Amino acid sequence: MDIKALIVQMTLEEKAGLCSGLDFWHTKPVERLGVPSVMVSDGPHGLRKQDEQADHLGLNESIPAVCMPAACATAASFDRDLIQWMGQSIGASCQHERLSVVLGPAVNIKRSPLCGRNFEYLSEDPYLAGEMAAAYINGVQSQNVGTSIKHFAANNQEHRRMSSSSDVDERTLREIYFPAFETAVKKAQPWTVMCSYNKINGVYASQNHWLLTDVLRKEWGFQGYVMSDWGAVSDRVPGLAAGLDLEMPSSGGVNDKKIVEAVRSGELDEAVLDQAVERILTINYRYLENARPDTRWDKEADHLLAAEIAGQCMVLLKNEGVLPLSEKDDVAFIGEFAKKPRYQGGGSSHINSFRTTSALEAAQGLKVTYAQGYDVAADAATDEMIAQAVAAARAAKTAVVFAGLPDAYESEGYDRTHMSLPACQNKLIEAVAAANPNTVVVLHNGSPVEMPWVDKVKGVLEAYLGGQAVGLATVRILYGQVDPSGRLAESFPVKLSDNPSYLYYGGEGDRTEYREGVFVGYRYYDKKQMPVLFPFGHGLSYTTFAYSDLRLSADHITDRDTLTVTVKAANTGSRHGKTVVQLYVGDVESSVVRPVRELKGFEKVELAPGESKDVTFTLDKRSFAYWNEQLHDWYVETGDFTIEIGQSSRAIDVAATVHVTGTVKCKKHYTKDSIFLDILSDPAAAQVVKPLTDGISQMFGGGGSDGDAAITDDMGAAMVKYMPLRNVVSFSGGQVSEDMLNAMLNALNSL
Repeated sequence: MDIKALIVQMTLEEKAGLCSGLDFWHTKPVERLGVPSVMVSDGPHGLRKQDEQADHLGLNESIPAVCMPAACATAASFDRDLIQWMGQSIGASCQHERLSVVLGPAVNIKRSPLCGRNFEYLSEDPYLAGEMAAAYINGVQSQNVGTSIKHFAANNQEHRRMSSSSDVDERTLREIYFPAFETAVKKAQPWTVMCSYNKINGVYASQNHWLLTDVLRKEWGFQGYVMSDWGAVSDRVPGLAAGLDLEMPSSGGVNDKKIVEAVRSGELDEAVLDQAVERILTINYRYLENARPDTRWDKEADHLLAAEIAGQCMVLLKNEGVLPLSEKDDVAFIGEFAKKPRYQGGGSSHINSFRTTSALEAAQGLKVTYAQGYDVAADAATDEMIAQAVAAARAAKTAVVFAGLPDAYESEGYDRTHMSLPACQNKLIEAVAAANPNTVVVLHNGSPVEMPWVDKVKGVLEAYLGGQAVGLATVRILYGQVDPSGRLAESFPVKLSDNPSYLYYGGEGDRTEYREGVFVGYRYYDKKQMPVLFPFGHGLSYTTFAYSDLRLSADHITDRDTLTVTVKAANTGSRHGKTVVQLYVGDVESSVVRPVRELKGFEKVELAPGESKDVTFTLDKRSFAYWNEQLHDWYVETGDFTIEIGQSSRAIDVAATVHVTGTVKCKKHYTKDSIFLDILSDPAAAQVVKPLTDGISQMFGGGGSDGDAAITDDMGAAMVKYMPLRNVVSFSGGQVSEDMLNAMLNALNSL
């Protein structure tokens, strides 16, 4: 298809019309020229296709489909291949249903446990989020169906989401909130990018030229088209000029008319409009020329796939010998979620599942009794319900309480106000644990919860929102048919107020300041040496693993080199299992405040009992760099870096050190107000000012170490360190003139 030739034939009105939706889910056709409409539809963990009475928030029913585990769960798999496999399945369903683009993945960073949409997001860690997003995109797009990575960018709350400004410094954007998008673009090239509702430092994402053009296209090389989130457009003409190609949904012709008027008045270059149309049509025809509506969609097979994926995502948080369960023993399943599991979140990602499998259904044939325990709809547990649950627990060897967050607690459109489970569920867990010492809690939730009862139960299994087959996967894990291998993609703080954004989350009016900077999640908790309920990367198994024999390809490298890291992972237990080998990098001593460690590599490894395998990682410049706001680029500061291999951010098995030499000089600018401490940190600059420091040291260092002296040696040294250069003139007794000082400054700034 010669798209440029096609655009030449279009009227201005036709071109403007192609830049907004026909309705909620379709692009506009140009019937006169035979340009068809295509359909996009919600995801990301399944297909939400609406044909009639379309809406964006999932209020009206969509076609029966398969609900896969949500991103809160899939990220915990730490398994790129698994997520790519899930993407392939979703892509095939899109082909069957004639959909050109599925709207996902959602990769916004989990800044706070309160974000109502955290269940759709992958992680608090940008490296993990980017790797998992790229795997998903590659899976979907292998079926010649596009994805729309979202929501670009710094969209980390639902409160005032369509008007609030995320005020974030440059380094924090680059190190925390951009990398997941950047990785996905560079490794997978999503067909589309969806801009977010919010402003970024005062400018709406939908009309932010720096964001959509300078960063996304020019720096990262994005080749597709940018669409708006539904209703995210504030001012259409500046948005188009900034790089927003497609407005969704339809504006009813209002914004199309504004585009036409802007071109005719000379406010907007028609070439900008042509470019947007070309981007949209290029993606549309990429799908149309490879459309395969005869693609088979086997929902039953996908249901079993959903169960397999969920089983690889669940995180065993605690196990004091109570799991796995034995099929010979009497077990009580307690809690309404055992019968009617909560397996997905609310809003635009809500799937009309063609079937679900509960844990109670999956446990048929086993020695399992059931007690409701609480009423989800009423958000209450009557005395009778708790009494029945306690009786069932006492009669069983093990009691399994299925708890979690009801739909009303977390959803698109609003944030949580606390991090607690419903009070009735906490009360139930306490009562059951008092009645049976062998109590296990299974959690169905999209983000962390406080666990006031955690020391009173022997086991905790985080099932997250595990998709429509979550019950089958849960029973397989509980009974040891599947070894738990999920690892937390987010930290679980002890209490909400421990979270680094606690004081600022939600903001004041339409302004939210990201004052915690780069210290999000484990970066904060580890730096503060703060106790957490469960750390990032944590997860238990029914077997045990150990890492040893850490080898680096070199002890010294430059930032232009790559470092190969190899470690031996061994299954030291008696069961087959999978472990997630996690590699963290830390700067031993830095001139800027940096996290203690940052995830820079991970691999999921399957091992038989007694088996060991070498796992290899490759680290490049970005693995050691921070974003330097003076250079506006990634910068490696010369020094030692720790390479740590662990089973969580708090469980490091082996470590080594590599010296990295930065090859890019960050030129310093010195003034009369520069202090000696900063000047002396640069060996070359220290030599320039040595005559001054020698003289001043004698002046302030004459007190000796006698405690009665007015100025001791230590005091004198400290006073010199913090002294500005300008003071040399007045303190030198006329030995240093203003001209001499200016000459020295010229010498310093010429280094």
